[in-house]
Amino acid sequence: MENQKSSSSLKAVIAVLAVLLVGSLVYIFKMTSDADVVKTELKSTLTEKESVMKDLQELKSTYDAAIAENTSMSDELIQERDKVVNLMSDLSKSKGDVASMSKYKTQFTALQGNMKVLMAENEGLKKQNTTLTTQRDSTVVVLGETKKNVESLTGQNEELAKVVEKGSKLTILNTRGSAFKLRSSGKQIETDKASRADALRVSFTIAENQIAQSGDKTYYVQVIDSKNNVVGDKKTETFGDNTLTYSFATNVTYENKTVNVSQDLKGKNFEKGNYFVNVFDKGELVSKTSFTLK
Repeated sequence: MENQKSSSSLKAVIAVLAVLLVGSLVYIFKMTSDADVVKTELKSTLTEKESVMKDLQELKSTYDAAIAENTSMSDELIQERDKVVNLMSDLSKSKGDVASMSKYKTQFTALQGNMKVLMAENEGLKKQNTTLTTQRDSTVVVLGETKKNVESLTGQNEELAKVVEKGSKLTILNTRGSAFKLRSSGKQIETDKASRADALRVSFTIAENQIAQSGDKTYYVQVIDSKNNVVGDKKTETFGDNTLTYSFATNVTYENKTVNVSQDLKGKNFEKGNYFVNVFDKGELVSKTSFTLK
C-alpha cells in the first residue's frame, strides 16, 4: 500500500516537473523570439536612420551646388539648406526609435518637396539669365562696334583739327639781327663793331596764310647779349606758369598776307660777342637767330 502511495507521489512530482519544464521551454522560446524581434527591429531602425541621413546629405549637396551658382535665389536656398543641416544634427543625436524615425522621414519628405520647387524656380532663373546674358553680349558687341566707329571718327576729326590748327599757325621767316651806326645825317650804316653800334635791329617776316585768323597780332622779341643780359625794355609778361623777359613787343595787323616787321633797339656800349634773338608768339618760341659783334 505504501509502495503504491510512493509511486503515485513520484508520478505527481514528475508531472509537475514536466509541466515546469515545458513552461520553461515555452518561456525561453518566447524570450528568444522577442529578443530576435527586438534585434531585427533595432537593426532595421538603424538602417533606416542611415538611409534618411544619406538622403539628407544628398539634399544638402544639391543645395550647396545651387548656392555656389550665386543666383538671385541664393538667400532662399541657404535658408532651406540650413533647415536640412539642422535636421541632420537632430537625427544624429536621436536614438533611432520607430516614432522618431517616422517624424524625421516626414520632415525629410517636406524638405525634399521644397527643394524640388526651389530647384525648378532656380533653373528657370538660370535660363532667363542665360537669355539675358546672350542678349547683353549681343548688345555689347553692337555697342563695341559703334564705339569703335565713333572713336575712329573722333580720331579722324582730331587729326583733321590738328592739321587745321597746325596749318592756321603763322610762320615766321627770315629772322635777322644786326647792328647799325647812326650818322649825323640820319643815315644808318650796318656794322659788326660793338664800339660803333648805336642801335640793334631785329627784323622778320610773317608768311602769308589764307586759313589763319586775321587781326591784330603781338610778338615779343627777346635780344640777349654775350653776358646773358636782356637788351632793351626788359619788361616781363606771364604766360601760364612761365614768365618771359623781353626786349620789346611789336603789334602787327595781319590780313592773311605777307608782313615784314622791323624794329630798332637804340643804345650805347653794346657788349662784344654773340647775340641771340628769340621771337615769341605769347609764350611760344616761333623763331630764333643769332649774330656777332666784334
